[in-house]
Amino acid sequence: MKLNEQELVKKLTEREITDFYFAACGGSLNDLYPAHYFIEKESRRLHSTYLPARELTLTDPPRWNEHSVTFVLSHSGNTPEVIEAARLAKQNGSFVIAISHDPESKLANPDLYDVFYTYEWDEKTSQQDVPMGMELRILNEYLHQTEDTYQNYSQMLAGLGKIDQIIANAEKYQLPAAQKFAQKYRKQDFMYILGSGAARSQAYGFAICSMMEMQWMDCAFIDSAEFFHGPFEVLQDDKLFIQCVNVGKNRVLDTRSRDFIQKYHGQIEIIDAKNFGMEDIDDAVVDYFNPFVFYKMGVLYRDQLALKRAHDTDFRQYMGKVDYSYKSIFS
Repeated sequence: MKLNEQELVKKLTEREITDFYFAACGGSLNDLYPAHYFIEKESRRLHSTYLPARELTLTDPPRWNEHSVTFVLSHSGNTPEVIEAARLAKQNGSFVIAISHDPESKLANPDLYDVFYTYEWDEKTSQQDVPMGMELRILNEYLHQTEDTYQNYSQMLAGLGKIDQIIANAEKYQLPAAQKFAQKYRKQDFMYILGSGAARSQAYGFAICSMMEMQWMDCAFIDSAEFFHGPFEVLQDDKLFIQCVNVGKNRVLDTRSRDFIQKYHGQIEIIDAKNFGMEDIDDAVVDYFNPFVFYKMGVLYRDQLALKRAHDTDFRQYMGKVDYSYKSIFS
C-alpha cells in the first residue's frame, strides 16, 4: 500500500494514543531512530520507546497496549525478531504500522499489522518515500492534527521537499574525499565513527552495517557527547576517527570532539553536513534531516572502500549462511 498520511492519521485519531513504539533490527532499527527522536523533541504529551525488536518483545512494557502505536520495519520483511514483535504488538492491542520493501514477505501477513506499507529501494526513490521519510511524514501529520502547540508542520514539509537535492549535493561534494579516504585507509585495522543527535543512529549504522557487516572492517561507534567521558583516552596519532558533524542544535557536540581530535593529532576524516546546503532547511527542524545525509555518506564511503578493497558489499560469511536462530516466545 502507498502511504497517505492524512488517511492514516484519521484512523489513529479514532484511538486515545499515549505511546509510540519503534521496533526493528540492524539498519532498519537505525531508520526508525529519527522518528523516535522527533516525538521526544516535539510532542508535549506522547511517550516514545525505541528498542531492538527482540528486546522490546522480551521486556514487553506495560504501556505497550491498546493506547499505543507500534512501528515495525524490516527491509526484507522476513526478520524473525520483527515478525515476533509485530505479533506481540497486535496481541497487546497496539495499532501496528508495518513497513517493508517486499510486498510478499512474511511481514505482509494481515495478522501482523493494521496497515502495511511498501517502498521502492533504488536511487530514483525520493527520500519522502523511503522509511525515514515515511515515518516523519506520518508523525508530522499526527502532531499537526492532535497537538495545538506543535508549530513545525510546514517547516517539516518544506524540508522533506528539499532533502533530495541536498543529498545530491552531498554525494557530489564528498565523493573526492571518500575516494581519497578509501585509497589511504583500505587496509586500516580499526576505526571509530562519531555522531550525535538524530543522526547518531546513522553514525552507528555507518559502523555496524557499512563497515562491519559489508566490509568486515573492525569499527566502533562513539556518541560525540560521550567522547569526553572515557573514549578520548584512546586518542593517539595512529588512531582513525570519522567525525559526522551535524547542522542544528547538536553541532556543538560534534565540533567539540572534532576539534579535540585535531588538537591532539588523531587521524580524522570530517564529514560536515554544513557543506551540503542544509541551511536551506529551517533551523527549527534541520536536526531531523541530518540522518538522511549521513545514511548516504555511510553508503558513499562503504562503496568506495568496496572498490579499493575488492570486497563486494553483498559478501557475507555468517548472515544468511549459518544457523543463528533463537526460540521465539511464541514457540
